[in-house]
Amino acid sequence: MEFETNLNKQARVIAVANQKGGVGKTTTTINLGASLAEEGKKVLIVDLDPQANATTGLGFSSRHLDFSIYDVLSQQATTEQCILKSKTTNLDVLPSNIALTGAEIELVTAFSREHRLQRALTDAIDTYDFILIDCPPALGLLTVNAFVVAKEILVPIQCEYYALEGLAQLQSNVELVKANLNPSLEISIIVLVMFDARTKLSQQVANEVKQHFGDRVCNQVIPRSVRLSEAPSFGEPITSFDPISRGAIAYRHLAKEILN
Repeated sequence: MEFETNLNKQARVIAVANQKGGVGKTTTTINLGASLAEEGKKVLIVDLDPQANATTGLGFSSRHLDFSIYDVLSQQATTEQCILKSKTTNLDVLPSNIALTGAEIELVTAFSREHRLQRALTDAIDTYDFILIDCPPALGLLTVNAFVVAKEILVPIQCEYYALEGLAQLQSNVELVKANLNPSLEISIIVLVMFDARTKLSQQVANEVKQHFGDRVCNQVIPRSVRLSEAPSFGEPITSFDPISRGAIAYRHLAKEILN
């Protein structure tokens, strides 16, 4: 695909990160992206996780890609060659596969290793309204690459015990990146996910997170939902898989909150 440069537009680049696994990073990336696309925004999802869940969750086989983000980071292909159009209008993906596992090791000795993703997305930033980067759970070089190109970090927090575990380390790494590589970086959006209104625990976690992060915590919470869990196995965001489900409605409201 060819980029159509619009000099009057620059994407909001948001890294979706949390060093804990299984907290809804990919689910939030896909469904927020699809909801923003429904609002008429042009969205690129960058799958920076070797598990490639964002890629498969949008209906692509990570085993049968001509090119992936690994080829972009290793400078064997251009970003334009790699981007795929999803079935959702306005929603594209820069896909991943297991080859990305090797990139973490290969980048260690590479020149300007922290800026590979930034360079890869130079043209895309003038093409899209939003670029959402699905980060791996580890805070290694791949995540640092995401933090260098992003202005904002969205942290999904699971409404369970130990919800804030690991956030101190995440904040510490963000401060390091700010000091050395990207002074514009901020943890700007906190989203409470897997929220169960029937339990006191969910409300307690929500209150604790709001005490820590104040108005950075979105008013819209994402409910615990079987349909949200099922959608990726069908290669669709919840907005098309079950458009009237609680999960779809919640992510649409979240998109509008972030837009405003």
